[in-house]
Amino acid sequence: MSEEEEEAEGGGRGGGGDRPREVKAALPLSRKLCYAIGGAPYQLTGNALGFFFQIFLLDVVQLEPFHASLILFLGRAWDAVADPVVGALVSRSPWRRWGKLTPWTISAMPFGVFFYIMLWFIPSNSFSASLRFFWHLTMYCFFQTSMSCYHVPYSSLTMFLGGSQADRDSATSYRMAVEVLSTLVGSSIQGQIVGGHHAIMRKGCSVDNGTLGSNTTLLLENLENTRRAYLVASFVLSSMYCFSCFVLVLGVKEHPDPSSSLEKTRLSFFGNLRMLLGHRPYNRLLCGFLLASLAIQLIQGIFALFCTHASGLAARFQHLVLIMLVVTCLSVRFWQCFLEKFGKKTAVFVGLSPIIPSLVVISAGSYSFLLYVFLVAMAGSSLAVLYLLPWSMLPDAVDDFKLRNPACLDPEPLFYSFYVFINKFAGGLSLGISTMSLHFAGYRAADCIPSPGVVLTLRILMGPVPIALLLLAMAVFSSYPINEERRKEMKREKEQASTWNEHTESKAI
Repeated sequence: MSEEEEEAEGGGRGGGGDRPREVKAALPLSRKLCYAIGGAPYQLTGNALGFFFQIFLLDVVQLEPFHASLILFLGRAWDAVADPVVGALVSRSPWRRWGKLTPWTISAMPFGVFFYIMLWFIPSNSFSASLRFFWHLTMYCFFQTSMSCYHVPYSSLTMFLGGSQADRDSATSYRMAVEVLSTLVGSSIQGQIVGGHHAIMRKGCSVDNGTLGSNTTLLLENLENTRRAYLVASFVLSSMYCFSCFVLVLGVKEHPDPSSSLEKTRLSFFGNLRMLLGHRPYNRLLCGFLLASLAIQLIQGIFALFCTHASGLAARFQHLVLIMLVVTCLSVRFWQCFLEKFGKKTAVFVGLSPIIPSLVVISAGSYSFLLYVFLVAMAGSSLAVLYLLPWSMLPDAVDDFKLRNPACLDPEPLFYSFYVFINKFAGGLSLGISTMSLHFAGYRAADCIPSPGVVLTLRILMGPVPIALLLLAMAVFSSYPINEERRKEMKREKEQASTWNEHTESKAI
């Protein structure tokens, strides 16, 4: 008998307070798929920002690199406050007819859609550089707050789907597959709509004098067309955002954890925070995830600029992005099978390894397009590991914490809020680092031929820096204490806790 069948047959009742108590059963495929589709908005918008927001601010809005880096860094610094605060508010929310988490996701959706569109909108050509800076900074902060209100409760929903450890791992693999697919779809849509316009803008350069050509009317027309293309892409992705949110709300019902203690206390925010950050499995995951995410998002943030200015592939970088994400999407299922057979820690080390030699070769010089295809395919395989493994390991850390602190009330939103924050903070930090580095290297949007210092900076940011971060991440993951034996032990402890709670409830009745 499979693990799901055993738990469906022997599952008990549980929960705390006045929450409804559900019979524990294996998760149906439809619920896993609806849950997975709900993760699409975060990746649709996040990867469009990751791949294109930096080049949008520099070459389309035409901000100075220093101002662009401030937008990217301050936006994520705002997120540093928003994610934990949202996590604390969600954890204190009462259970309602639609559950504890779902009302947050549906309420945040219209705000997220509006601010995402406004993020790519330039109100007027007469705006000064300062006004453009404040406009995009404000929209970026509002969008990040809206996305926190959507994604923190959504990611916490993993712990409230019902079912067993294997069900959660399976649902997480479906979620990661859909998120990678949505990354592929979102980046493809964004790349196909705006990529050609960037190539046309580069052709408008006068190579003889190394600056923009003298046909100002044509240049302004190309710039306006590029701005319009970004706005069209934002409307397309926003419509997919709405669809995914409605599928999640209509297809998933929250289920309390039957192993939770019936006698719970609510600690203060800082009390919970001290317990969370003092929990060894969780702080190891946070550190490893931060380093690996910082490396990958640093590559993601400068890839378009690297292809445009260092490798001579300005008109084809969107095709390389597409190939990378196709391989990532196809690799998720392979790594899910791998971790089921060899364990999650082993999958981390084996999976992150292929990207290192790829980065060494990519950053060393310019090559043919076919060689770049092979290298980005290798990188795409490692990218699938970063999508899958940290989110698959987090529920185990939450289970370990709850078993060691059975009286702690609803810690899941705080766990997931800091995890979401780490991912966003890594993205903002990577973009801030790369943009500030380009600022000090003397990057200017008006330069048709980048200076040797700019090219060298791009190569360093594409190779040595992310490689060092990945090696540090692998070293941190090696100290992660939850292995397969501990997972089996936690499964037995959860079953015992569920049985005890059911017995206690029966006696009370």
